Amino acid sequence: MAQPCPCGTSSDYSLCCGRYLDGGQPAPTAEALMRSRYTAFVLGREAYLMATWHPDFRPAELTLADDPPTKWLGLQIRHHEESDPNHATVEFIARYKIGGRAHRLHETSRFVRIGECWHYTDGDIHPH
Repeated sequence: MAQPCPCGTSSDYSLCCGRYLDGGQPAPTAEALMRSRYTAFVLGREAYLMATWHPDFRPAELTLADDPPTKWLGLQIRHHEESDPNHATVEFIARYKIGGRAHRLHETSRFVRIGECWHYTDGDIHPH
């Protein structure tokens, strides 16, 4: 049964982010990794988030289950740029609700490619 991908593309989950979260394929671009990490947040997939975080920036642990329940509403990619073959940025807006209150995260994230795999390092949050 087709299931739309949470990342906002018009593709089926299994043909979109599911290839990376469930199929073990490396995301081919920083934007694809950003979309798959958003999907991992939606689905509570902490292991995938940790595995795709650059080791120099990765937190010791994630505790998504301990966070207040989050209803993810959508992802909008504003800009994607590769400064060289191994470094990229992705500007995005993620919308969500906590306790019925709407929020948005506007961030420019940095990514580094190690071998064939892109990794999230960190990002700059844009004020509203």
